[in-house]
Amino acid sequence: MKNVILLSVCVVAAAASAPIDADPPADVMRIVRAEDVRWQSDPASPGLEVAVIEGDPKVAGKPYVVRVRFAPGTFSAPHFHPETRYVVVLKGTWWVGAGSKWDRDATTPLPTGSFVVHHAGHVHYDGAKGDEVIVQITGIGPTGLTHVNETGQRGR
Repeated sequence: MKNVILLSVCVVAAAASAPIDADPPADVMRIVRAEDVRWQSDPASPGLEVAVIEGDPKVAGKPYVVRVRFAPGTFSAPHFHPETRYVVVLKGTWWVGAGSKWDRDATTPLPTGSFVVHHAGHVHYDGAKGDEVIVQITGIGPTGLTHVNETGQRGR
């Protein structure tokens, strides 16, 4: 009985000295916690912030993951991207529309958890109405954004 008690004490002591909440080794996985995300304002789009989570969206042939945060009432102008992008709504209701004529009332609501594929070269616009929205976008670089005017021509 003494040996069982001694063994139990040793196990408890060893568990108490082990690090709590230690991250796995970096060569096994890289962890990005919400508080580690570094948001940067987009000077061309007031109300938008972007954070690169993984990779570099400018590098050809390499995957990237970015997050975009829309302040309430912020929408992008009609635009397209050169690459297909895969989008998950992480927070809020994201409103999306298609075509070169920007019409906030002709958008579709996509609540948290929704998934969207933005096909390369197709004009769309998106944003937030009443609440903050965060989306996570994955693609293969290089990424880009080309604005179009109401006639579908490049430029605003």
